[in-house]
Amino acid sequence: MKELILQVLRDLRTYALSKNVEATFFYHEEESCLMRFANSAISLNTNEHLIRLEITAFEGRKRASYEMITDLNKLDEMKQGVDIAAEMVKHVQPLNYQPTVPVYWETFIDESVFDAALAGIASEERLEYFNQAVAGLETDEIKLSGIFSSGVSTTAQINTRSEHLQYFKSSDAQISIVLAHISLKWEVIAEQSAQKKTDLNPLGVRRDLTFLLERYRHDTPQQLPLGRYNIVFGSAAIGDLLNMMNYIGFSGGSMKRGFSFIAGDQVGQKVFSDKFNLTDDPTRLETFPFQRDHMGISRKLFPIFENGIFNAFTWLQDDADEFGASPTGHTVMHKSLVLGGGDKEVATLEELVNLPRENDLLYIPFLHYMNIVNPSKGLITASSRFGALLLKKDGSVAVPYNVRITQSLLDIFGDRLAWLSRPQAVNNTSMSYGARNPTAIVVPAFIQVNDLEISHSNSTY
Repeated sequence: MKELILQVLRDLRTYALSKNVEATFFYHEEESCLMRFANSAISLNTNEHLIRLEITAFEGRKRASYEMITDLNKLDEMKQGVDIAAEMVKHVQPLNYQPTVPVYWETFIDESVFDAALAGIASEERLEYFNQAVAGLETDEIKLSGIFSSGVSTTAQINTRSEHLQYFKSSDAQISIVLAHISLKWEVIAEQSAQKKTDLNPLGVRRDLTFLLERYRHDTPQQLPLGRYNIVFGSAAIGDLLNMMNYIGFSGGSMKRGFSFIAGDQVGQKVFSDKFNLTDDPTRLETFPFQRDHMGISRKLFPIFENGIFNAFTWLQDDADEFGASPTGHTVMHKSLVLGGGDKEVATLEELVNLPRENDLLYIPFLHYMNIVNPSKGLITASSRFGALLLKKDGSVAVPYNVRITQSLLDIFGDRLAWLSRPQAVNNTSMSYGARNPTAIVVPAFIQVNDLEISHSNSTY
């Protein structure tokens, strides 16, 4: 199949050259499988195989793209796509900058992120994963829902300026399991990300669900008073916060457009706590990395923050073209973000609960409905859901109703950052819409941030 993909792209390049069309070709193929549970039963078990081809034509400063769903056996149809893109580019307005067309200096094939065992996992194995993860936890009142999404993503690129190609193939799985009480309306959740089959750990998921169920079934629920709290965020919440920072923080294009809370003159300055170390690390296979970007730039370890000091913006090629900057190898479908761990030896929720504490701690594992309030201030808002706990200083545990935080990322990761756990976790941030793009962030299992304000507190679940 790989050779057929590469040959089709070569044929399309030859066709474009014969028509005097300057073009780039981006091939995306996905084989996606989804098992969904609702009300403790399988509600959907499906799969799909899709091939997308994006053809971008260039004419000076003009650029036009045409995308199609196609099949490798429909070369004539894809050639028609070249003709359409070539006609479109004649009628678009020119950009105010010269877009770069890449020149690949060698053919690059990367299948290091692909695991055949995970790619070939069967429906029976997905069902067995769920059975092991929730064995003995469901009741007449506590029902199971969730998803097991897995698949294979293949991308390839070629253009008329070079005969060389790039080809990437990866496997991934994203599992989310929710146990919900029908009448009381509370929910607990556990998730897992996998790049290879041996990453799958249903017993670890069951451990987390069992511990949360014990708390939610027996500890006292309560409405929290509004005010300021010391908050421990779980790995999913940390991943979502960093994912938001990816958009409104260190993107050079966002900064130039006024959509970032970091200014251009802050490179080399301290922005966050000296405990904060964030890198883009394409050697971490758990993040489904690209070893080269779409422009052919080799991707290496890229320190973004070191000891809270901001090192550099990340630049897409197109943003770099528009604003006269140098690209940094970040013209990719996703980065490979890694937040370095700290010195707190806590790996599981049970260990967190058992830690001695001088003050009450609010544990928020997930942030729901996160959105941007003011990007130039780094201000975001989100609500807790799925398993929050109030860890009281006397050693007892209560179950809080959902709360909302509206806070700046500058505060969350600034001097209020008390500690980060040394053990890390992988948080899968993949979206379920659009072309398959497996994405994950490596984060500490927990971080504690002091003196954050709760702006709203629910009176029920």
